Amino acid sequence: MTEETTTLTGQAPPPVRDWPALDLDGTDFDPILAELMREGPLTRIRLPFGEGWAWLATRHEDVKLITNDPRFSRAEVTGRQVTRMAPHFKPRPGSLAFADQPDHNRLRRAVAGAFTVSAMKRLRPRAQRMLDALVEGVVRDGPPADLVERVLEPFPIALVSEVMGVPEADRERVHAWTRQIISTSGGAEAADRAKHSLYGWITETIRSRADATGEDVYALLGAAVARGDLGETEAIGLAGPLQIGGEAVTHNCGQMLYLLLTRPELGQAWRQRPEARDALLDELLRYVPHRSSVGLARIALEDVDLCGHRIRAGDPVYVSYLAANRDPDVFPEPDRIDPGRAPNPHLAFGNGPHYCTGAVLARLQTELLLTTLLERLRDLRLAVPADQVAWRRRTMIRGPRTLPCTW
Repeated sequence: MTEETTTLTGQAPPPVRDWPALDLDGTDFDPILAELMREGPLTRIRLPFGEGWAWLATRHEDVKLITNDPRFSRAEVTGRQVTRMAPHFKPRPGSLAFADQPDHNRLRRAVAGAFTVSAMKRLRPRAQRMLDALVEGVVRDGPPADLVERVLEPFPIALVSEVMGVPEADRERVHAWTRQIISTSGGAEAADRAKHSLYGWITETIRSRADATGEDVYALLGAAVARGDLGETEAIGLAGPLQIGGEAVTHNCGQMLYLLLTRPELGQAWRQRPEARDALLDELLRYVPHRSSVGLARIALEDVDLCGHRIRAGDPVYVSYLAANRDPDVFPEPDRIDPGRAPNPHLAFGNGPHYCTGAVLARLQTELLLTTLLERLRDLRLAVPADQVAWRRRTMIRGPRTLPCTW
């Protein structure tokens, strides 16, 4: 990637901007991303790890184009040391995140039945009972309580295990591995040990489900491998991120609950207008800065002209869903939470083929968590001043590390 290969005739390329990993408190928007948005719809960035630089698209229209365009490949990233946020880069075979079409559809089809709207409707009563049991424990023990530890972390982990089909006898150890993987305590070595144990268990579980006929994920994967629709390595690579998938819900909900508790008018709107909760939830999904920096890159497979620049074949390209969700051309007054915002075409769950597999499940969990906590604990409030809430550090997924509350 030379300077000459990035330009249209007479157009100088944008400068390469270093984007360090920032530890941000609260729901503050990343100031570096805000600067990049002001500099132009297409800029260039260098992240803390990997090699070289990458294009960054921040405009809603361009983010949608790139994420739905086969000229930009996720699979090509696996053979490159693209500039990135993560210190280690070890994509697993079978990972949906790095699959292009038609492989992506083949892989996703194997588990899609477990995440449909109808499947989530059937799951909802069971999910509510699981959540009620956790909240009853909080009520029984009395205030104060750390709602991350007591509710926001265990509920998504338990519900994901229900959808995945983790046997009751195995749930305690699977939950322990998952908690270690998503925790900020224990360090990288402890997380790696937990991943090794979890993936070993997943391998054994998929092998044991070859004759399964159920609708849970491990049954679907075991049957798919037995039919030859998936390789075993692909099935394992598919299952791992889904099993760990409660992380985003935990921390997104932590940010949302923090907003609802520190902006009383939002909490009041949630409690008093059940018919408007869907719109408010969409607005919170749009607004919360759910991650640090950017996610996974794509590689241009051919020259693409965009925003007055030529992205050359082989150039890495990132999109920012966070920036797209603050595009003033799509969302008037984007830095304001508008509970009645309509339309609200946010990209919180992604776009195109890589739209989040578990989006319907994540939305169900989020709505149940916020509604149950705010209705059951009518006087719910922070037990510490807002500026004393501890936030996650050195992490890809932002959110409160603890959320001490009283009622």
